[in-house]
Amino acid sequence: MSSTRLHRELRLAPQSAGRRLDQALADALPEFSRSRLKRWIDDGMLRVDGRVPRPRDLVAGGERIVLDAPDEDAVPPPAEDIALAIAYEDRDVLVVDKPAGLVVHPGAGNPAGTLQNALLAHDAKLAKLPRAGIVHRLDKDTSGLLIVARNEPARTALAAALAARAIYREYQAVCVGVMTAGGKVDAPIDRHPVDRLRMAVRSSGREAVTHYRVIERYRRHTWVRVTLETGRTHQIRLHLSHAGYPLVGDPVYGRRLVIPRGATPELAAALRGFRRQALHAAKLAFPHPRGGRTIEVESRLPADFRGLIACLKRDRDAAAG
Repeated sequence: MSSTRLHRELRLAPQSAGRRLDQALADALPEFSRSRLKRWIDDGMLRVDGRVPRPRDLVAGGERIVLDAPDEDAVPPPAEDIALAIAYEDRDVLVVDKPAGLVVHPGAGNPAGTLQNALLAHDAKLAKLPRAGIVHRLDKDTSGLLIVARNEPARTALAAALAARAIYREYQAVCVGVMTAGGKVDAPIDRHPVDRLRMAVRSSGREAVTHYRVIERYRRHTWVRVTLETGRTHQIRLHLSHAGYPLVGDPVYGRRLVIPRGATPELAAALRGFRRQALHAAKLAFPHPRGGRTIEVESRLPADFRGLIACLKRDRDAAAG
């Protein structure tokens, strides 16, 4: 980074009215953990309308937030020449079509070889931005679209749009179980009380809302379209599992492998061989940070996902005679 301090100025979204400050900030500044935000509040590094707040203070929405804190990520990871699929690009914004298996940020166990390393090779100026301008994230084994800001005004505007739920995110997934209809999961999400690598539906968690609609049904599986009102860690994976329809291949929230009775050999092989969660970020629509026009970007389903669906269709048709 070019500076050893972080400085942010923003206004809380009207939707944050009635929430605790630390909860509202977690939505307004999604690139920072809640524990880091709370520490900054406790250390007096954050002002709300010019005053020093407490994490538990309730907000009315619209307050002016000023953060000035030491930059704990002052040294960016190295640039690495990793191929990127760019779905949209201009001077303010990149939309990357991430393959399954690519980690978004460096971290424990993944110090290099990440999307962030690749972005720094694509555009060296991204080193000036937190997390190379990445506005939101996808899990390692989820494929599809994510937004990257290329300058600080764009990053601020896109983070505000994300907090205000003005960014439309549409996913496609294959679930275990036959849905009779679409639905909505409105269930708060927090860290699992025992397994810190998992999330869990808990009353103490942050608001999380997921909508799903049936695209096509098979004998023991369903292909669905999913949209998000919120963007919590593992939200789709956890919420669909909570609803009784875990994703095919999900190693964390999935259940035992389900192979339909009398399945074609190719379907049995496809289900056994699908070793990631069957989840793809297929569409984004967001207000451009310069001028506000709507940008829409779509991503074709990857080959492994298309192959799985083709096997499910052929198995269903064969069983129908």
